[in-house]
Amino acid sequence: MDQSERIPAFPAAAAMLLRGMPSIVIETLLSRLVAVTTERHPRLFDRLGVFAGSRYLIDPTDLPFVLILHPAATEGRLRVLPRHTTEPRDARIGGPLAALLGLVHGSYDGDALFFSRDLVIEGDTEAVLALRNAIDDAEIDLSEEALHGLGPLRALAAPPVSRILPLVERLTGVSLSRPNRGTLQHGQ
Repeated sequence: MDQSERIPAFPAAAAMLLRGMPSIVIETLLSRLVAVTTERHPRLFDRLGVFAGSRYLIDPTDLPFVLILHPAATEGRLRVLPRHTTEPRDARIGGPLAALLGLVHGSYDGDALFFSRDLVIEGDTEAVLALRNAIDDAEIDLSEEALHGLGPLRALAAPPVSRILPLVERLTGVSLSRPNRGTLQHGQ
């Protein structure tokens, strides 16, 4: 990643909101997002193979908490923990939240993020590579997944979100959806 393509700072107001939110609320919302994503992409964690049992510490370095993702778990697949947790993990993926979101959405190249030191990988790099490949293969769009999590309210939420999301992305530079998909698809 060259200097002209710097990772944007996650908007201060949104980061402050996340910092002030109780971790149980964040964990509940993110667990729902993971559940919806795995329902819509059932082979996502299957693609991890032997690494499905790995514990991934996802560290948005600009937030006061970390996430533990354990794909093989049936309960507590995703947990929100304090930044300095001693929870066992096989790998750590750390970087600014905007970089992590951009990586999920395919806006940033993982190798470029790693070599520019915007992304730090520790532990089992094979497990991290398997997770990255599984996410890339599924072409996950977290905005779409979140809308699907609304169930019947999705029909009401999708039109305004599809208009607002591109504006927010342009203003902040943060990748909130997968690029080159146009607007959110109402019928998906």
